Amino acid sequence: MARQTRNQRRKAARQEQRAETGVSQRARSRQAQVRPSAQPTKTQGGGGRRVPGGGFRRFIGECWGELKKVEWPSQRQVFQGTVVVIVACAIVGAYLYAADLVIKPLVQQILTGQ
Repeated sequence: MARQTRNQRRKAARQEQRAETGVSQRARSRQAQVRPSAQPTKTQGGGGRRVPGGGFRRFIGECWGELKKVEWPSQRQVFQGTVVVIVACAIVGAYLYAADLVIKPLVQQILTGQ
């Protein structure tokens, strides 16, 4: 008996997993709907050409759909995030300033040779 190919083993494993978990046909069709990129692009006239402007329109439509899914922060969350960033910048700036003051004489001594 010939050895199974990797794809055959994967297919068999998927079938076993579906049988164990009881995934219905409806759930699999829903999964296919969630992945619009797997759907073929629209063509015009059967010549395999794309619809003029179809790519840009589709891109804008997908962008708009993704923006609707975004959970936008509230004004309070934006304010808190801004304060955190400003405080972090102040701390890092103070650390770099102090490190510069400490290292500056050493670097000047090395470069000037005094």
